[in-house]
Amino acid sequence: MMKRKKRHRVLTIDVGGSHVKVRVSNRRDMRQFVSGPDLTAPQMVAGVHELTGDWNYTAVSIGYPGIVIHGKIVTEPHNLGRGWVGFNFREAFGRPTRVVNDAAMQAIGSYEGGRMLYLGLGTGLGSAMIVDGVVEAMELAHMIYQKGKTYEDYVGDRGRRRSGPRKWRRAVEDIVEKLRMTLEADYVVLGGGNARKLKKMPKGARLGNNDFAFIGGFRMWRAGGIFPRSAARRDAAQS
Repeated sequence: MMKRKKRHRVLTIDVGGSHVKVRVSNRRDMRQFVSGPDLTAPQMVAGVHELTGDWNYTAVSIGYPGIVIHGKIVTEPHNLGRGWVGFNFREAFGRPTRVVNDAAMQAIGSYEGGRMLYLGLGTGLGSAMIVDGVVEAMELAHMIYQKGKTYEDYVGDRGRRRSGPRKWRRAVEDIVEKLRMTLEADYVVLGGGNARKLKKMPKGARLGNNDFAFIGGFRMWRAGGIFPRSAARRDAAQS
C-alpha cells in the first residue's frame, strides 16, 4: 500500500502596511504586530519569530504587498521599508517558504471556481484574478481611471478620505462594474479593511473576509491546489 504523504503544518504571514498578521494551520488564534513605513524584511522575520516561538510548523506562506513573479519579490513595497527584493525567506525561517502577492493570497482563499476577480480596498487597491484555478496577481491600482488619476487614487484610502464616503462608494461601484465587464469575471470579491464601509455590494460582487488570506496561505501547500470554498470551510473547521 502506498504511504500517504504527510500534510504540511503551514504558517501563513499576511504582510500589510499597518500590521503583520500570522496564523498556523493547526490553530484558530491569529497574532499580529505593527508594521509601518520603516519595516524591513529582516525585522518582519524577527517579529514573526518572536510571536510564534511556541508554534510548530513545517512550511511558510507569505502574502507580500508588491509584485511577486514566480515566487520572487521583484519590487520594493510602497508602504514598508526597503530590502525585500532578494531576501532569502527560506533561510530566514529554516523551512520551505512560498511568497505570493497579498491580493493573490486573499483571492486563493476566497475562490469558489470559474472566473473570479478579487479587489482589495485598503490603504491602496490590491487586485488578482483566478481563472479555472490559475492565479494571476494584477497591478490594476496604478492604471489610469479618469482625469489622469489612477484606480487607486479614486478607491484607495486617500481617495476615500479626499472625496468623502458617498463619492467613494459611487467610484467603487463604477470601477467594479467596469472591471467585471472588461475582464469577463463571473463574480467579484471585495476584501480589505474598507470593503465593509460600503453600504451595499455592487452588482456581481460579494464581501470577502480577511480570514481567507490565511486559508489562501494554507491552500498554497495543498497537493490538490486551489479548490472551492466548501473545502476552505472544512480547512477552517479542522484548523
